[in-house]
Amino acid sequence: MAQLIVNDLKRGQLFQKDGAPYEVMDITMSTPSARGANMLVRIKGRNLLTGQVLDMSFKGGDTLDEPNFERRAGQFLYQNGDEFIFMDLETYDQYTFTETQMEDKKFFLKEGLEIFLHIFEGNPVNVDLPLTVEQEIVECDPVVKGATATAQTKRGVTETGLVIQVPSYMKEGERVKIDTRQKRYISRV
Repeated sequence: MAQLIVNDLKRGQLFQKDGAPYEVMDITMSTPSARGANMLVRIKGRNLLTGQVLDMSFKGGDTLDEPNFERRAGQFLYQNGDEFIFMDLETYDQYTFTETQMEDKKFFLKEGLEIFLHIFEGNPVNVDLPLTVEQEIVECDPVVKGATATAQTKRGVTETGLVIQVPSYMKEGERVKIDTRQKRYISRV
């Protein structure tokens, strides 16, 4: 099994600890001021089997196992209440994820979106989103006159309910490209 160094982990990355796969929700690194003290890495991770969120601490340089997933091409089909239905594009099997499992990923899902499913020991446990998605702005503050000279932003809401900061010249009805990892505006489409 491949090893991951905790110093190199990033938000959204997956690792395995005590036989369960985890997703990094947040990571912070701190270096104590004492000489010879090790870097401390704190990870907030979500257990992909139970949904439980844990705070874990590691010393800099510690290693974790890379989870043994089967990664399959999939597609988001539809949302039914607080359930999200996906289809495996190879076997045409359908998998259901709850709103708790999807967390913030639900704001990037539109019918037909192609994703990757992570299958762990025969069960789907995670969804990999594309790096960017395109969505329409359905609500935003009014255009600010003269704001194009400076890099001002304003609040915008996309068709899926995602709230992001957009340039002050954007209007409702415009399409934007969004980074799914950092949940931020990239460009106008």
